[in-house]
Amino acid sequence: MTTDTQASADLRAGPREWLGLFVLTLPTILLALDATVLNLAVPHISADLKPSSTELLWTVDIYGFMIAGFLVTAGTLGDRIGRRKLLMIGALGFGLASVLAATATSPEMLIAARALLGITGATLMPSTLALISNMFQDPRQRGVAISVWVTCFSVGIAVGPVLGGALLEWFWWGSVFLLAVPVMVVLLVATPLLLPEYKDTDAGRIDLASVALSLVTVLPVIYGIKRLAEHGVDGVAIGTLLVGVVFGVVFVQRQRKLADPLLDLRLFKNRAFTAALLVLLLGLGLMGGLYLFITQYLQLVAGQSPIKAGLWLLPAAGALIVASSLTPAIAAKVRPGFVVGGALFLSVLGYALIAMVDSVDGLPLLVTGFVLIYTGISPMMVLGTDLVVGSAPPEKAGSAAAMSETAMEFGIGLGIAGLGSVVTAVYRDEIGGALPQDLPASVESTVRDTLAGADAVSGSVSPELLDQAREAFTNGLNLASGLAGAIVAVVAIAAMVLLRHVPAGGDEEAPDADETGAIPAPAEPATAGEGR
Repeated sequence: MTTDTQASADLRAGPREWLGLFVLTLPTILLALDATVLNLAVPHISADLKPSSTELLWTVDIYGFMIAGFLVTAGTLGDRIGRRKLLMIGALGFGLASVLAATATSPEMLIAARALLGITGATLMPSTLALISNMFQDPRQRGVAISVWVTCFSVGIAVGPVLGGALLEWFWWGSVFLLAVPVMVVLLVATPLLLPEYKDTDAGRIDLASVALSLVTVLPVIYGIKRLAEHGVDGVAIGTLLVGVVFGVVFVQRQRKLADPLLDLRLFKNRAFTAALLVLLLGLGLMGGLYLFITQYLQLVAGQSPIKAGLWLLPAAGALIVASSLTPAIAAKVRPGFVVGGALFLSVLGYALIAMVDSVDGLPLLVTGFVLIYTGISPMMVLGTDLVVGSAPPEKAGSAAAMSETAMEFGIGLGIAGLGSVVTAVYRDEIGGALPQDLPASVESTVRDTLAGADAVSGSVSPELLDQAREAFTNGLNLASGLAGAIVAVVAIAAMVLLRHVPAGGDEEAPDADETGAIPAPAEPATAGEGR
């Protein structure tokens, strides 16, 4: 056996690591599912707790705010105290917060529980990705493992609406939160048995000032993006975005000066790392932005119930699962840049189909287009995540995983804000010219605001006006999808160009450091295998 072959064999994961991967998929499925089921429960929560519109908005939004705000801190914390330890702390906290949310007796209690779910949820995703990168050091095995991770995330997205709808039909709204409890119990029992511990023993203490700066950078930016999506350009949105940008500059400057920064900016010198983050940010963001309006089309235009709408989304989720499973085998023979770029061009075709959907019988075309979009983005999710995590030194895997998750959160927020502005502008422009003169002012305002508002007051308007509202919304969806497809085409070309140096099948012909700017990685993780 040659030295290279022996070294490759030493890196390969065994049965324990593959069993451990099953454990790591549990929080992935759960977080994806948790992100979808709440929307179905909103009417039930409103009827029971009677929150104000502001309280209801915060109930929905606070979870994403806290996840986005604490991802960077959680990823770096895992590098320092141990990724397995942080995963267990997060699992325990998430389970307890889920019980608190399920038993909430007031809107304030539910908002607080959702905030805790976001904070503890932020510890789970970076921990799982970082542990995967440490357990599967062989590039091909790591690609397969991340493919499984992405596939499980898509399973959670697909199952969420169907399972949530079934629970709400048979039980009270709190049942959607209690789904997490048995999963977290299994995770807490299995983690010490199957997962090794990894941490960077040379890392310094967490800089609390950097933690605070990261929060006042991310939270205002996320809030500003959501504000833009909901209200358009206004002083509050612009002001909060500027606050986030200013503190972001201060955060970056502080990281440059610290010996042990919260976020190691040298990671961005690696071209594969930076390019993969950019592709994930734009590609996933545009898909996530359009997903919101596709679900609205299914329910408000096509008239599907929440459960049936979830079932119509299953073909796309199935395509994502299949494509994610096949991606590692394809990437073993074709350079990742060309796999990602070529697949994204397939999703461009899907965006083009949705741009031609009408408001009467467009359901088959919509579902076909969404299947193509999901098929096209799956290699980006698998290989992009693999490149981000695999490009970082082992002791920085948690920080790199957090950056991957943060890019996705920002991307989806930007996608919703950007595409939402397009859909809203077209809808309001077209429906404004169709409103009758004798419509009461309150009803007119509701109809003009959103299609959901028009549907809510459907008893006060004529069927013809409701049909016009659906057509106006669909026209907005068409334009948004066309714009998204054009941008994704540019992203596909960028992926081919920026990632062209990354070889097929892993590290066989890794480029030199001068070309990529990669950070030299130590031969062994600081405490690789600790606790095994």
